Amino acid sequence: MNIKPNIVFFFADDQRFDTIHALGNEKIITPNIDKLVNTGVTFTHAHIPGGTVGAVCMPSRAMIHSGKSLFNLKDSGSSIPADHSLLGETLKNNGYRTFGTGKWHNGPEAYARSFTDGDEIFFGGMNDHWNVPAYHYDPSGKYDTKLPYVNDWLYKNNIAYINADHVKNGKHSSELFADASIDFIENYNADNPFFMYVSFMAPHDPRTMPEKFLKMYDAINIELPPNFMVEHPFDTGALKIRDEMLAEFPRNPEKIKKHITEYYAMITHLDHEIGRIIKSLEDAGKFENTIFIFAGDNGLAVGQHGLMGKQSCYEHSMRIPLVFAGPGIAHGVQNDSLVYLLDIFPTLCDLIDIETPDNIDGISLNETLSNSQRKVRDCVYLTYADVQRAISDKKFKLIEYVINGKHSMTQLFDLKNNPWELHNLAKSDNYREKIIEMRTKLFLLRDALGDESTIFGQTFWNAYKTSVQSATG
Repeated sequence: MNIKPNIVFFFADDQRFDTIHALGNEKIITPNIDKLVNTGVTFTHAHIPGGTVGAVCMPSRAMIHSGKSLFNLKDSGSSIPADHSLLGETLKNNGYRTFGTGKWHNGPEAYARSFTDGDEIFFGGMNDHWNVPAYHYDPSGKYDTKLPYVNDWLYKNNIAYINADHVKNGKHSSELFADASIDFIENYNADNPFFMYVSFMAPHDPRTMPEKFLKMYDAINIELPPNFMVEHPFDTGALKIRDEMLAEFPRNPEKIKKHITEYYAMITHLDHEIGRIIKSLEDAGKFENTIFIFAGDNGLAVGQHGLMGKQSCYEHSMRIPLVFAGPGIAHGVQNDSLVYLLDIFPTLCDLIDIETPDNIDGISLNETLSNSQRKVRDCVYLTYADVQRAISDKKFKLIEYVINGKHSMTQLFDLKNNPWELHNLAKSDNYREKIIEMRTKLFLLRDALGDESTIFGQTFWNAYKTSVQSATG
């Protein structure tokens, strides 16, 4: 009998594409993710399409689990409609036991449809890593228990309620979710293959971790990125959003180094917990027949371009890690195809030879996994809310900004020669034709993807068109 492989999906929160030692970052310690890179295929130019709200991770996660593109989501992914196929649901319908632990940002109903098993489930965007309000698995799918708490107990006695049925005080989120995963593996005795979705809250702030991981780094030895700025040179439409308030203005170089140190230490701790889960699979004799995916939901600036968050179309915010490893997958390959996270769903369907639902927008990467010369897309279309739109063909990137109802800025970057996106070529007469070419690609993808069918797209493009027409007479 042909036994289908197990699937383990490790998902990081806010981990940028260039935060893996094996992919060239010599300052970071990631031995377990390195093993996946060295024994699998890494898509070095994996992107998110962006986000329509400040919590970019919410639509990003909805796209992964539904295979839908950004403009086909409901309410920016805060919930997933019943007529949208789900990854876990599809695997469940094809004989898989499905286990989900960690962060779920797309509503309890979608979680309940996806998983037959689970534990330590966090419904929300972020929280204290050491006191995670979580649920045990509820077969009814209700997840409606609320716990009382006093938020400002030093000065007030107002009781609020949080969605959870327990809190394990003092256990870090990465350990909490790893322990739940290991418990599932050690007690698994079914004949069915399993899908295990391990969705970490790290390295999202508040960036805290066990001290031994912080001691692996010294801020003195951390270098500021080449595109560090004390402030962003113009209004992006998101300069005062919550993420940007994590560091003072103007940005202090030494404090940014401290932020980077904590960011790296959180990733190293996360890597350690991934290693524990992998070892449990080895001990259980399940490692060899398991497909692994490692990915992040979005990037993070942490000082680049004078920014801290992920609410931009720069590389640091839009590019994420994406690694496939396991049976039938090539070893140690770095593939530079332009791909999206929503491609994971159809790719897994092809890898385990099941039918892909016909309402999926993602493109299967199965053929390019075995042939890195086979490309997936010519361009990627990038978005932030109703203020930024961009197009990248891996050689050049064009970013357009609409601020306060007017087209305010165009940026053109030569990504091949200027990967840090420092030199804006848009004002040079030598690049007028390139801007026209990139804008043509932008408009074509806007129409193909249905951007203007959303309120965000309508707001952006109506203002853009009006401004351009006024400028040209």
